[in-house]
Amino acid sequence: MPIAGLRLAPQDFRPLGKDLSRPECIVADPDGTLWVSDNRGALTRIDPDGGQALVGSMKGAPNGFAREDDGTFLVANIEDGRFYRQWRDGRHEVVLDTWDGKPLGSANFAGRGEQGRMWASISTRTVPRSRAVHANIPDGYVLCRTHGRWEFAAGGFCFTNEVRERDGWLYVAETAKGRIVKLRINERNAKPQPYGPDPVFPGAKVDGITFDSEGNLWVTEITRNALVVILPDGRAETVFEDPEGKTLLMPTSITFVGRAALVGSLKMDHLAAFDLPG
Repeated sequence: MPIAGLRLAPQDFRPLGKDLSRPECIVADPDGTLWVSDNRGALTRIDPDGGQALVGSMKGAPNGFAREDDGTFLVANIEDGRFYRQWRDGRHEVVLDTWDGKPLGSANFAGRGEQGRMWASISTRTVPRSRAVHANIPDGYVLCRTHGRWEFAAGGFCFTNEVRERDGWLYVAETAKGRIVKLRINERNAKPQPYGPDPVFPGAKVDGITFDSEGNLWVTEITRNALVVILPDGRAETVFEDPEGKTLLMPTSITFVGRAALVGSLKMDHLAAFDLPG
C-alpha cells in the first residue's frame, strides 16, 4: 500500500449511510453489514444493500465499541460513564460502571485485542470532560479484560481515546497531547513512549487510531479535520485535511472493509468513505 506521498482530495470521498446521529465508531461484519454508534438508540445497522435500522434504546452517547465472540457488542457510553453489552435484537445491560470503588469516568472506547483480550479506555474522571480535552490532566486510563476479569493496564494519560493492540504493544491515542504513545503489554509498570511525532503536529487533538494491513497507523485529528498516517519507520504523513469541515467534520474512528476506508464522525450525519490505493 503506497502511503508515502499519498494525498486525498475531496472528490475521493463519498457518503455512506444517512440520517445518522453521532456516528462515532464503525464495526463491520464479514458479510459487509456495518454497525455504527448512534445516540438516538445505541447502534445503526447498515445492510450491504444500503438498508438501515436503528437498534437499541441506550441513549446517552454511545461511543467506541467492539464485537464480542458471541456476536454481541461491548459499547462505551461516554455520556453516562458505563460500558454496556448490546445485543443485536436491541437489548442491553450494564457490564462495567465503577473502578477502584469510584465511577469509571468518561468511558470512551472498547477494542478487541489478541489472545482473547478486550481493552477499555476511560478518557478522564474530570467533570466536565471537555476540560480534560483542552488541558493536560493526566487522569485517563486503560483497563484490560482477560478470562472474564477486568484489570488495570495503564494510566496517567491526558484524555485517553482509542487504543489498539499490535505485536505485543498497546497503542494509545492521547487526545489532549495530540500524540500516540505505545507501551509493552506484558511489561510491569511499562512506561509509555511516543510513537511518531509528539505531537503529530502543533496544536493537534487526535481521536481514532487504526492499523492497516501494511502496519501503517491511521490517525484522525479533529482541529484540522485531518487524516494522518504514521508509517512503520515513525514518519507521519498528513494525507488529508479539511479545516472548514466541508468533506470531513470532527472525524473519529476509521474502519477498513476490503479496499474501502470508512471514517466516523461526531458531527456528520453519514460516514465518509474512500478507497485505498493498491
